Amino acid sequence: MTTEFVIYWGQQTVKTAIVICAPILLGGMFVGLFVGIFQSVTSIQEMTLTFIPKMAVVILVILFLMPWMLETLMDFMRAIYGQMPVISK
Repeated sequence: MTTEFVIYWGQQTVKTAIVICAPILLGGMFVGLFVGIFQSVTSIQEMTLTFIPKMAVVILVILFLMPWMLETLMDFMRAIYGQMPVISK
């Protein structure tokens, strides 16, 4: 096992984590932005107004994208397990 091999799989791990987490984080960010703009326009300064829509969007994104997320993780794990002979040398 070489340092290039370890660096490559470290990069692939970080890339996979970013790809899986990005839709959830972006959904929460956009809802927070829209609610913040709505609060600025209407002068409503309620702290809990941002929490409920963000949580709802995060839950919906997770529910709808769970099959894709699991498939992405399974592909990543298959690639790692496929490299086991190389790792054991």
